[in-house]
Amino acid sequence: MSTYDSLESLGGMRREAVVDLLYRLADDELLIGHCDSQSTGLAPGSEEGAAFSSMARDETAHARSYYQMLHELGEPDPDTLAFARKPRQFRCASLVCLAGGDWAFSVIRRFLYDAQESVRLAALSESTFTPLARLAGRLRSDEKKHLTQGRSWVLRLSDSTGATRKGLQEALDFAYPHALGLFEPTEADEPLAQSGICPREEQLRREWESAVAPVFDDVRLTVPENIDPAYGGRVGQHPESFAQLLDDIRLTHKTGQPAKW
Repeated sequence: MSTYDSLESLGGMRREAVVDLLYRLADDELLIGHCDSQSTGLAPGSEEGAAFSSMARDETAHARSYYQMLHELGEPDPDTLAFARKPRQFRCASLVCLAGGDWAFSVIRRFLYDAQESVRLAALSESTFTPLARLAGRLRSDEKKHLTQGRSWVLRLSDSTGATRKGLQEALDFAYPHALGLFEPTEADEPLAQSGICPREEQLRREWESAVAPVFDDVRLTVPENIDPAYGGRVGQHPESFAQLLDDIRLTHKTGQPAKW
């Protein structure tokens, strides 16, 4: 299979598919990073709060890296992409657009998201599009730490009894269909898969399900079955909470001060 060693080596439908993929990756990271910053106030202790703050910085930096690659492919600059697009132009999944909730929800969302990102970055690190493979390889070390931290929080909370454990199961029931939305198929699936740039979303979803199911089995949490995925985010259809999250992200930009990544 051919490899694509530079941005210039992409063309036509393949280039459009990579642009679509990068928007999805970047927008997810930007929004989950903001959600992480909000979750610092929900943490039960300073250690957990510091961990979420660190993850927020990591994810925001990852978003900028994807936006920068988009810019090099002819899209607007990273600040414009993050702070000046219309809401319908964002391609993030609904999982990263949901309102903060409580600590149990923050933990479940992080674990589901990080497991997805671990699977996706492992695949992208072997992409035939060399610049993306290199970037994915660099980001994997951060995401491995995030996933390890998220799993430990799930295990710790699952040892609780009564209301805390019930809240963890309720958080999983609520978040799971939105997590499935991370794997919403798009028109980019086929050109990406046929070019060896990224596997089909269906394949990534199966790998993700195989990764998260044993963890929930071990802690006796029930994974929802036969549910409809929360699709629409990849084509700009977002939950009501997205508008407020986006306004919060843009607050610095709206003041006229230079935005800091």
